[in-house]
Amino acid sequence: MALLEILHYPDSRLRTLAAPVADINDEIRALIDDMAETMYAAPGIGLAATQVNVHKQLIIIDISEDRDQLQVFINPEILSRDSEVAMEEGCLSVPGIYETVTRAETITYRALGAQGNKIEESVTGLLAVCIQHEIDHLKGKVFVDYLSHLKQQRISKKMLKQQRQAM
Repeated sequence: MALLEILHYPDSRLRTLAAPVADINDEIRALIDDMAETMYAAPGIGLAATQVNVHKQLIIIDISEDRDQLQVFINPEILSRDSEVAMEEGCLSVPGIYETVTRAETITYRALGAQGNKIEESVTGLLAVCIQHEIDHLKGKVFVDYLSHLKQQRISKKMLKQQRQAM
């Protein structure tokens, strides 16, 4: 396993559309392991392959308190959305920034699990928000896209300044 580099907003590679995973093979399983190690080390509760510059439809999430219930979603899609909830979100690609975003409170999604098993279920609350957030990454969207243009500009400038200072 290896720690992967997480792309930081406003990196244009975060806007790349992810391609479907055609085959769940050893390469994909290794990517899942590396993404999990990266997410836990960051620390975060979700990570999309796009964020580590791999443009495949793969996301991982672990919202458990003990950080021991990794969920894998391959080729995820949202089938329905219901109700709305405003929740503060953060993102490993936008470190240190937290803003309130309104999303569906309940979703029904379909995906494949790590072993290729088909999953279709309805979820609510934090898990529903996380799935929507991570699927956005696969579509080239970052949570700051839901904010005003002025906030987006401020966040972009702040991220670029942090990147320059880190060099």
